Amino acid sequence: MKPMAHLGVGIGWRPEIADAVERLSGLDWVEVVAENVCPGHLPQSLLRLRERGTRIVPHGVSLGLGGADRPDPGKLAALGERAVALGAPLVTEHIAFVRTSSPVLEAGHLLPVPRTRDALDVLCENVRIAQDALPVPLALENIAALFSWPGEELTEGQFLTELVERTGVRLLIDVANLHTNRVNRGEDPAAVLDAIPLEALAYVHVAGGIERNGVWHDTHAHPVPPVVLDLLAELRSRVEPAGVLLERDDDFPPEAELAGELAAIRAVVTAGPAAAGEPVTAGSGPAGNGPGTGPGTEPGTEASGGPGTGPGAGPRPVEESARTRVALGQAALLSALVAGTPVPEGFDRRRIRVQARALAAKRADVVAKLAPELPVILGGPDPYREAFLSYAKGRPMTSGYRRDAMDFAEDLLIRDLPADPAARRRLTTWWRDRAGARPPRRIVRWARTLAGRAA
Repeated sequence: MKPMAHLGVGIGWRPEIADAVERLSGLDWVEVVAENVCPGHLPQSLLRLRERGTRIVPHGVSLGLGGADRPDPGKLAALGERAVALGAPLVTEHIAFVRTSSPVLEAGHLLPVPRTRDALDVLCENVRIAQDALPVPLALENIAALFSWPGEELTEGQFLTELVERTGVRLLIDVANLHTNRVNRGEDPAAVLDAIPLEALAYVHVAGGIERNGVWHDTHAHPVPPVVLDLLAELRSRVEPAGVLLERDDDFPPEAELAGELAAIRAVVTAGPAAAGEPVTAGSGPAGNGPGTGPGTEPGTEASGGPGTGPGAGPRPVEESARTRVALGQAALLSALVAGTPVPEGFDRRRIRVQARALAAKRADVVAKLAPELPVILGGPDPYREAFLSYAKGRPMTSGYRRDAMDFAEDLLIRDLPADPAARRRLTTWWRDRAGARPPRRIVRWARTLAGRAA
């Protein structure tokens, strides 16, 4: 695997801090959420950064490569277009699933895949499909999780190592997510770092979170805690990362605080390996870092020694029965999380309830950001949130957040809400301006429901 080009220390670009990002001293690169930019209409701030030589990496959140279905060609094409428009050296995504096709449900969030042979086979084939479609290399991020799957067959280290061996994909290691999984799933971050092929490391994410009632929430809305910087130092003692990036998605602090967090990250990176031991540099890790991923292994080829592999062996095709088993498990879980169906056997029911509440709260928050008029029309943040969470209990998301905002408004109007006639008129106007049609009356909604049941 070829060495990763040097990136340096960067920050996640967000519109809310665009001006501050441009002013940050010594900033080497930025990462942008791929779905939040349009290739033909890039924000002026990003254009200025690109013109002055700042590297920009698109970070996707909606492919769902860990899902049972093969990747959507349209989503792959869109991610590739953004990479080209930004002149990106690579694109990144997540080891997660985000939707199911039967039933059609959207999580609106990154959910963990089961660490099973079936799920690994499906993920590897999906990754190879994505690699063939994208114009630049792909790296995948480990995610934070509130719960574990029952019946897992592999550790995190084994799962990531075999993924790299079978696909040649690079890894984006989020050290904040390693801490999250230590608290929530009892996983040892050091054991994960010891087990994975660090020569495949593309870059590193650092972010903040908060612990509530024994659960760590990866909020990206709090300062980076010392424990996460300690994990960055743990990783730095093993390898010199090509890049490290600070993520912040909400409750943005003053510019000076952002600069201070970047300085703290840079201090860890430049301090060098810890005195505890010799560093593992890219391409020279010990045998425990996984066979077949050293300099002699070409990306996209199978490594000898893995299941179904050997010198000259091609990718192992995935049996449709494996996709079906993965699909059934993911559908049962996602239905419990967003549609109120029973929690599948073996899951921690308390954790699933926590995740379900978090998903509903995130839906409410994202819809309020995309449609800030709705809380105003409904009388403020509290009445809006109460109304949305009531709607969400009976209406799982089946498309994106923008469609969710429209469906929420339509649901209110069908039920002759809000009660205030003036507010209802404003909501009707808001809905009609975006839908270009008259809101369907209650009889139409009943007909839709009956038709859905008949299908």
